[in-house]
Amino acid sequence: MSLLKEVSIDIPKTVDNDPRIGQLIESNLGKNDTPRAVIIGFPSDKGVTINGGRAGAADAPEAIRKQLYKMTPNPETHDAFVDVIGNMRDVGDINIHYEVEEDQQNLGKVIAGFLEEGIIPIILGGGHETALGHFLGYAEAELKTAIFNLDAHTDVRPLKKGQAHSGSPFRQVIEHERECGEMYLVAGLQPQSVAQSHLHYIKESGGEYLLRDETNITSISGLFHQHESERLMVTFDMDAVDQSQAPGVSAPCVNGLPSDLWLTAAYLAGRNEQVTSFDLSEVNPRHDRDNQTAKLAAVTIWNFLLGLSERK
Repeated sequence: MSLLKEVSIDIPKTVDNDPRIGQLIESNLGKNDTPRAVIIGFPSDKGVTINGGRAGAADAPEAIRKQLYKMTPNPETHDAFVDVIGNMRDVGDINIHYEVEEDQQNLGKVIAGFLEEGIIPIILGGGHETALGHFLGYAEAELKTAIFNLDAHTDVRPLKKGQAHSGSPFRQVIEHERECGEMYLVAGLQPQSVAQSHLHYIKESGGEYLLRDETNITSISGLFHQHESERLMVTFDMDAVDQSQAPGVSAPCVNGLPSDLWLTAAYLAGRNEQVTSFDLSEVNPRHDRDNQTAKLAAVTIWNFLLGLSERK
């Protein structure tokens, strides 16, 4: 059985002078051409439920695509943006078996192939267990990378009864036998949701962290460059955003980051030539309000693509 399954998203019909991303994606690619970036869905939240969170993030890849593909290219840098979209491919979703480790390994196998070809994977989670599958792509390809996580939580919890979950991915990265994770960097942490032992664990592993009130564009930019790795894997957990702006997440945050900071960080990640992959996790459409969170997630991907279009 294939590791991937095709997805189909309805794109509203528009006039010729008002194109949408869903109409433009893959438009510059032949069947055998190599894309610059790919979109991959990871529709699983089994790791969230193991961690005691509320289910629903499995529905996120479809919800995010529906919003993203209705959006227009950036009008101010239209040609460069359209060039990125036209040279990007949506390869579908990982076939999920609801066995966390197996699904993560399958995501890693798919990601590895793209990384080896220099293609930028953009992964739509799913629970934040998505991040370990994302990282396993680097391990499978034997590529070292630093990891940047924008998140309300450290996600370095131990396994639960031997099972991986949405709160354990970065402990698993740090302790992975292939030692491909060179440094763990995390920003946006909520002090009332973080154990002191977890902060000590990050420091002792050689990583760095920023609490919520320390997280701004200047400090995020500093973390982006606070490593010596040739690569930077970036992962955004939507529960870092204030719940007034992102109500539809697995673990709502009452004092989260503002959406403008979040979106600027996505743009900076896209512009950063060291960033070789990106994932967005923990959108929960079952608890969303008027698709508000799905739309914010789509604009997050849009901003990452805008930054990518401005790389030199």
